[in-house]
Amino acid sequence: MFGPWRAVLVLGVTQIIAWGAIYYPPVLTVPLIAAEHAWSATFAMGGFSLALLAAGFTSARVGRLIDRFGGHCVMTAGSLLGALGLIVLVMADHAVVYLAAWTLLGVAAAASLYDSAFASLGRIFGAAARRPITLLTLAGGLASTVSWPVTYLLIEAVGWRGTYMVYAALLAFVAAPLHAFVLPRHNANQVPADQVSADQVPANQVPANQEARTRSAERLPGPVPSPPHWVFIAVAAAFAAYAFVPSALSAHLLAIFKRSGIDAAAVVIIGSCFGPAQVAARLGELMFGRNVHPLNVARFAVGMLLAAFALLALLGMSVWTAAIFMVMFGLANGLITIARGTLPLTLFGAVGYGATMGRLAGPFLVMQAIAPLCVAFIIELASDRAALVAVAALALISFASFAMMRRR
Repeated sequence: MFGPWRAVLVLGVTQIIAWGAIYYPPVLTVPLIAAEHAWSATFAMGGFSLALLAAGFTSARVGRLIDRFGGHCVMTAGSLLGALGLIVLVMADHAVVYLAAWTLLGVAAAASLYDSAFASLGRIFGAAARRPITLLTLAGGLASTVSWPVTYLLIEAVGWRGTYMVYAALLAFVAAPLHAFVLPRHNANQVPADQVSADQVPANQVPANQEARTRSAERLPGPVPSPPHWVFIAVAAAFAAYAFVPSALSAHLLAIFKRSGIDAAAVVIIGSCFGPAQVAARLGELMFGRNVHPLNVARFAVGMLLAAFALLALLGMSVWTAAIFMVMFGLANGLITIARGTLPLTLFGAVGYGATMGRLAGPFLVMQAIAPLCVAFIIELASDRAALVAVAALALISFASFAMMRRR
């Protein structure tokens, strides 16, 4: 509890709070906001999409800041900014203020959710961050399980405004202090002064004494061999293409099941299979996947998702095929979440890991933002089947991108 491993416990708590306060409530709160302000549902949910876009455009900067200053600084600011954004959202009576609140929440999400937490663990544990990342995703997998029932009960008790004020208080008075005062400040990627050589420092800045060498070591972590640039592009493309899938399915899949003739009560039960399947996959990776290369984990996950789409195509839509699809989807998403943190660490190294995660998060979050709108457009113009084919095509692109890489 007094060493670096307390970071997993701290971030586990704060990830549940952050996901539960920022990411999961809109599915329950946005319809209420739209009705109260007489806004269209599309505009109201567009605020959430704007937040994801803002997160995507700021994530690279957030990652570099974590590399430089640490998660204890950046994630504290993210929690406080999230609290401010929720307060502005509660007070917003004008459309412009409403969108500004979601923009603040998007920046807060970039500094509070998985990518910033993974970057913080990479800074604290260095190349040994795989196991802490896996453990953290177990806690993150509980966020939806906790958030939706709690949000529903809070809305029933104090309304959507009171719900968001409770979440703002949790971000400001629980998450922010935990980040600021309990999250370790250790930097495993800092190179000791005696390992900094003159060829790592510009010729006109060679340190003249040991104190100067120490300062240079803090500024210059040392050169790291980089894989070809196309590898980074392939990783970014693979995760960005995959990001389209859970975002689109989370917004539309249950409605598609209902329109196929499945009973509403059965649809709810089917939807509840997703969270436990995610946690089960992460437990399996923790127990049996320690020596499995993250690239193989990613390939297996997306391959399983493609098999789930093939199952629907071959056997048609029924209660059992829908349930099996949801379980396979949950298993795949649970594994991909781990791969998002561990594959960049393996391929690109621990030094500059925060900046790497930030650059990868940008296209990922942008695809998350546009996916629900794109699939809604396809459903309106064509059919549910066409929408599922389009989502499966993005999963196929993701698999092809992972397949073209080589283990390193």
